Parts: sequence; C-alpha cells; structure tokens
Amino acid sequence: MSLAEAEAGASTAVDVATEMAAIGEAARTAARRLAYATTKEKNAALRAMAKAIREKSEAILAENALDVADARETGAAVSFIDRLTLDPKRVEAMAAGIDEIAALPDPVGTVLAEWDRPNGLHIERVRTPLGVIGIIYESRPNVTADAGALCLKAGNAAILRGGSDSFRSSHAIHGCLVEGLEAAGLPQEAIQIVPTRDRTAVGHMLAGLRGCIDVLVPRGGKSLVARVQQEARVPVFAHLEGVCHVYVDRAADLEMAKKIVVNAKMRRTGICGAAETLLVDRTVAATHLKPLIVALKEAGCLVRGDEESRAVVPGVTPAAEVDWSTEYLDAIIAVKLVDGIKEAIDHIERYGSHHTDAIVTNDQAAANRFLARVDSAIVLHNASTQFADGGEFGMGAEIGIATGKMHARGPVGVEQLTSFKYRVRGSGQIRP
Repeated sequence: MSLAEAEAGASTAVDVATEMAAIGEAARTAARRLAYATTKEKNAALRAMAKAIREKSEAILAENALDVADARETGAAVSFIDRLTLDPKRVEAMAAGIDEIAALPDPVGTVLAEWDRPNGLHIERVRTPLGVIGIIYESRPNVTADAGALCLKAGNAAILRGGSDSFRSSHAIHGCLVEGLEAAGLPQEAIQIVPTRDRTAVGHMLAGLRGCIDVLVPRGGKSLVARVQQEARVPVFAHLEGVCHVYVDRAADLEMAKKIVVNAKMRRTGICGAAETLLVDRTVAATHLKPLIVALKEAGCLVRGDEESRAVVPGVTPAAEVDWSTEYLDAIIAVKLVDGIKEAIDHIERYGSHHTDAIVTNDQAAANRFLARVDSAIVLHNASTQFADGGEFGMGAEIGIATGKMHARGPVGVEQLTSFKYRVRGSGQIRP
C-alpha cells in the first residue's frame, strides 16, 4: 500500500468515527425527548409512517429490485434471496405491522407494582424506555420498519445499521419513518440509519458510540450474531441460532402432525423459527414416519435420517452427527427416531439452541411435561414452530428473538424494550 492510499484509508476511518459519534449524540438527545413523548404523539408518527410506506410502495420495490439483482449476481443462496426480497404483500405487511404497533397499549409509564410501607412511603415500579437501541441486521429490509416502529412506541431512539445487501431498500423504508416522525413533530434523529456501507461503522456501534447506545440487537447470520455477542461493550438481545425441533409423540394425530411438520419446515425455510429436526416416537415409526417423510419430500424438502429411520423408509439420505446441531435455513430437515418423550427432551437439550421447539400429541400429560421441561424461549403444543414471531404473538412486530435469560426472552416487542424505575412518594419521612 502506498503512503497516499494509507493516508486516504486513515482519513476514511476518521470520517466514519466522527460520523458515528455524531449519530450517537443525536440519538441520545432524541431519546431524552422521546422519554416524555405522549402516546398521542407516538401513535401519530407511527400511523404517518405506515401511510408513507403505502404511498411509496412502488419506490421501495424499485430500490429492492436493485438490491435483489445485485444479490443474484453474487450468487447468493435462495434462502438469502427470500429474506431480501420484497413484494407488494410484504410491503403492505410492514405498513400493517406499524399500524398494529400504534394500536398497542403504550408501555411507558405503566405501573407494574405498587405498595405502601409502614412508614407511609408509597412505592411504585414503573416502565421506562431503555434509551438508545442499536440494531445491526442483514438482508431483511423489513427489519428497518419493525425495529424503528417498536423502538419509537417504547419511547426509545433507534440507530439502524442494515446490511450492504439491503442498503437501498432499507434507506427507502427509513425515509418513510422519518416522514412519519416529522409529521408528528418528533425529532427525525429518533430513528437514524447508518449512511455508509463501511463495515467499520459496526465496530463503533459495538463499542457503544461513547456511551450513547444502551442495548444492541443483532439480526442476521451466525457470524454476525457471534461477533456482536463477543465484541459488544453494551447489553445484547439476541439468539445465535434457531435449531428448532418438532417432536411427534406416540399419541399424535397423524394428519395434524403432517400439516404441522410440513408448515414448520417449509412455510419459510430461511427464518429462525423454521424446524430443522424432526423427532418421532419409535413406537409409531411404522404408522407415522413414512407419511411424514413423504409429505416433506412432496413439499420439496431433502430428508436426512438416522439409521433407524432409513431402515423404516429406504432411500432417505444418511444423517451425520453434525446434522443434529445444524441450522439449515434451507429445505433440508434431519429426522431421528427416539425412545419416547424423555429421549426427545434430552436430544433437544443436547443439540438445540433454546429457541423454539414443539410437541405434537393428544396426550395432555405428555404436552405438559414437554412444555415444562424443554428449556427454550418458545415451546408449543400442537402448533407450528413458524409461530415464533412477535406479530403472531399479538405484539404487532418484533425486533428479534432473544434466547438469553436476562431481561428479554422470546419475541422482543414493545414491553421488552422497556426497563423500569421506582417512584417513591412521601410526606416528609427521614430515615432514622
């Protein structure tokens, strides 16, 4: 590298650092305003955002088409293209999601608990915004709308850093969010998007932007999430992988099991709630296994089975040890016969990622045992794992799924984007 090139690189690094610091300071200032924004103000902004997205749908789709074309030229995987692609239905879903968030109760100021002390003090625990939330995401441009709207509803400022692959799409959507903020008289810095593709911007966010970021939320592939979890100097809401299971119990209705398994795997293979492993009770292998595998294959899924499964259903691709802990994000599923619910739970504990796991059974006792003992953020009985979604939980949308056990777990919606403080009311009390 020449001296001139080195100096240019250093100058660029300084420019990004300065720009990111300014973004952080602006977000902190905006967060102070949002902390006392009224429900009416926030909802007006949200409705204006949804309106702008609908009105600018064609422009958003045009920008997205350019992003998708670039991704295809680079040979991106089908599952990646699916996450990146917008169509009129998905654009409308973004707008509808924002409308749903506007319709949700405002969590800020909610009294979570209150009590009186013998000395006359009245104590309240009250929901408050977290402050400034940084969201680092890849490929899914809809995260721009979901994250910005959820943060605003909870009274937080947001700093969005979308992937370079969805750069145009995310900026087009962000423009609609800014339009909504301005229409409601709220600071446009309440939702900012990093204006550069330069990857050093992520490093500055991980460092916390000089104390301006309170929480980070990564949305993307395993390498991105791992980097954020390892390098972040602020708290992180995230999940590393979505190795999700469906266990078909001996008391499962076969037709129900077929519908659930196919939907859990094939509805959208590239999302974190897609099932990656099918576990089937050995006692119903003769009646249930082949119909389940046939249904998956007819839906276009490649099936990899353990030795027992392949003995029952010849022609299934052999599964290797690595398959049990693999998040395919593709039309592939691993299948294993297990000796009842205990072995199913043990398998999930060993190989799962504590994200989302389901049991299909008409035995309520077995369902209760599974729901109680599977230590995942989301556990389901007789329902598809693809319901692992904040919108499906009635949260309007989600900023992500968290599998940690501190503060937020499962879909991260408006309530999970708040903290709390104590309000203490007295009448002159002093401590002896």
